[in-house]
Amino acid sequence: MDTHSSSVRVAALGDYESVLPFQAIGVETVVVEADATEETVRAALLRVRREQVGILFLTEDLFARHRDVVDELNEQTSMTVIPIPDQSGTAGIGMESVRKCVEKAVGMDIFAVQ
Repeated sequence: MDTHSSSVRVAALGDYESVLPFQAIGVETVVVEADATEETVRAALLRVRREQVGILFLTEDLFARHRDVVDELNEQTSMTVIPIPDQSGTAGIGMESVRKCVEKAVGMDIFAVQ
């Protein structure tokens, strides 16, 4: 019996108001304001990668504006990036991302309305 516990590191990256609830439940947070430059966002994402985070909650705005960097990380690591709404509400990006991942995994769009 393996007595070693394996845990996945979880982090949330986004503006202060959006990641604050994650901090309250013990998730590591990285604050990057919505108007941050691509260089700043890239540096924050690379920091998260270096820290071997397995699951990253990323605000939809940053996810959409820096999709190339996110795609690069997804290709180079096993990190799962989950888009989340920011304090202004959802743009539907998170649900669309989940739908595409599920469709890729099972071979069909199980969320499609018939």
